[in-house]
Order: sequence, then C-alpha cells, then structure tokens
Amino acid sequence: MVETSRPEMTNPDVTLVVSAPAKVNLTLHILSKRSDGYHELDSVMQKVMLADSITLGKTENVGIHLGCPDSPLPEDHSNLVWKAAEAFFDEADLTGKCGVSIILEKIIPIAAGLGGGSSDAAAVLTGLNQLFQTNLTEKILLRLGKSLGADVPFFVTSYSAVRATGIGDKMKKHETLKDCSLLLVNPGFSVSTTWVYKKFTLTRTVKGSNLSDSRENENLNESFCPLHNDLESVTIEQYPEIQDIKDFLLAHGAVDALMSGSGPTVFGVFPDGEGKAETLRSCVVKLTEKYGRGVFVTRPLGSN
Repeated sequence: MVETSRPEMTNPDVTLVVSAPAKVNLTLHILSKRSDGYHELDSVMQKVMLADSITLGKTENVGIHLGCPDSPLPEDHSNLVWKAAEAFFDEADLTGKCGVSIILEKIIPIAAGLGGGSSDAAAVLTGLNQLFQTNLTEKILLRLGKSLGADVPFFVTSYSAVRATGIGDKMKKHETLKDCSLLLVNPGFSVSTTWVYKKFTLTRTVKGSNLSDSRENENLNESFCPLHNDLESVTIEQYPEIQDIKDFLLAHGAVDALMSGSGPTVFGVFPDGEGKAETLRSCVVKLTEKYGRGVFVTRPLGSN
C-alpha cells in the first residue's frame, strides 16, 4: 500500500538531515556499448556544493512515508528515493519491522545532468544506515547503489571527485577542482538520459579519439583536465540553446564551459582572483534575466 502522508516522528530527537550534492562531469568519454545495454565510460566527476536536503526520521507506522514538497516528483515507489529505502530495509532485514519518514527538499533541477536523483538515493542509503545504526559496510552500500543506478555509487563514497570507468562504478579518487566557482545554467527543460545514449552513435573514428583522449588524460595535472563531453553533440543538435549558453559563458569570463552529463545544464568555470568576483556577478545578473531560478553559483566540494 502506498503511503504519501507525513506522519509524526516517533521521537523528534531520532531524526537526521542529510545533504545530497549535485555533480558535474568534467570529462565524459563513451568507450563502447555493453551487451547489458549500459555503456563503458571514462569520466571525471566532481561533486559541488549545490545540494538537495533530505530529512529522515523514525516513525511508529511501519513502512516508507515519502514527501516531496513543492516538487513534481512522485511520492511513491516509483521515486528512486523510495527504491533506495526499500533496498536498504531489505538488506538490513528491517522490512515490515521499521518505519521511516523521508522529506525530500529539491534544489537540484530534475533531469538536468547533475545527478540529483542518484545523489538523493545515495544520501538515503547512507543516512538510513546511520539513523538505524545498522553498520552496513561501504562495500554493501556501493552494491545497493549500483543496483539503483550507474551514478549512485559515486555519491555513496566520501570522495569529492573521482575518475570513473566501467559503467561509472569503478572509481579512483581524483584531485578536487580548486580555486574556482562554477556557474550552472539550466535552461528549464528536461533531457532524457536514455534518449541521449540511444542517439549517440559510436563510429570507429569517435571511438579511436575517445580512447586516445582517455590515455592522454592519465598524464594531465590531476587538479584540472580539459573539459570534454561526448554527449554534447547529441543534445546540442536537438537543443541548440545549450551551445548558446556555452558561448555566452565563454564570452563573459568563464575559462571553460561544458554541458554536464546528458544535459541540459551547462556549467562555466570562473577562476578565483582579484576582480574575478565582479565578472562572475555580472554574468549571473545577465543570465538570471533570462533563466531565473535556473542559474546557480556554486563551488566544488572539498576545494576549501
């Protein structure tokens, strides 16, 4: 039975507020398509300070009780957060024995290439492990995360940045992007990740260049790598406004700009330094006139 009400917590003290950060892809190379439908990737992912907030609390009513105020997200078993809670309860042998209230306050745009849904799911897994003191190991949580989505394991880890291969589940710690702000621009429409990957066609030429780029990246300074996203061409062909945003950012102070993930969010990198804050402020004002609440200034997690 679906329960979407927000019941009283068993004890106001038995609550936990967890943060679910967004991410940007500094690089995203598509190496090949797998037989299971996933793609082999080589990607550098960076968590940022822009984040959703999730409040978890024990309840007297057994089961999962989900609320997503001021959000179009479903408050039932079709929500990835709900699925994460189900997976946790099954693994911890708590199904039918405990109840939890989950209040998800969305800040990260939905279907925006920023990993918001994956981050929310990971935050629920790690948060419930803490709330119920079940002591599930990170290895177990990573396995649960992988069953929910390719990006979820990254958010389960404590790493601020990783180089991810496989379907995104094989991760090596990467040095965090430093000494910069990131200006995120979401144009206000959603892009289906499934659609983008289906449209992406690997030719021998593209595959060769991707593999070559990936090898070159191994020799780069770890603090910053040239931004690259194989999926940009697919999404920009359908939504040319993404290229317009990139061009605007580059013309107004960003040292580089890129679409994150499958899009449509674009981010620009604005280095710290004397006079740079005013440049960033001016860019924000101009973009906000057009995109309103789709404009976010944030910083890389772990950079301070």
